[in-house]
Amino acid sequence: MKDANLFQLGIGLETGAQEEDTTRSVPAAMIETVVDSDREDHFIRRDGKVFAGTHLIIEVMNGTGLDCETRIQNAFRKCVEVCGATLLHIHTHKFSPQGVSGVAVLAESHISVHTWPEIGYGAFDVFMCGDAEPWRAVGVLKEAFSTDHVEVRELLRGEELIAKEVAA
Repeated sequence: MKDANLFQLGIGLETGAQEEDTTRSVPAAMIETVVDSDREDHFIRRDGKVFAGTHLIIEVMNGTGLDCETRIQNAFRKCVEVCGATLLHIHTHKFSPQGVSGVAVLAESHISVHTWPEIGYGAFDVFMCGDAEPWRAVGVLKEAFSTDHVEVRELLRGEELIAKEVAA
């Protein structure tokens, strides 16, 4: 792979981020501080629950335009806008003879897709933390791919981990 391609993928870029220290475990007291409602971070506190983010598994069925990178990229951008998220980067890949895979990297996490246009199916993931509103992406995807046939499953990422640690 050429250096320009590695640069495009973000490999070897200096970000100022520090490597995670994996030699220590996280004490229960630190987990309790995540639950503290006065703490300013990107964990979500809703309906008595504390979790890292909302992850939607979105199945787009009977969709059109699922073979078009531009349409997918525009749908990603619109999702980011209506959900109140922050776009960092979009990367898509067109397969031959059909299909697209892609990801929008967000400050709040990501949106990803893999499509099977020959059957009108797109498998989308929308994972966001903080104040972003990932459920708003559902309407965007329905409109972008001209279908009302969409199924959604919601995962509250980190919910079980935090609940177990606090209870311990």
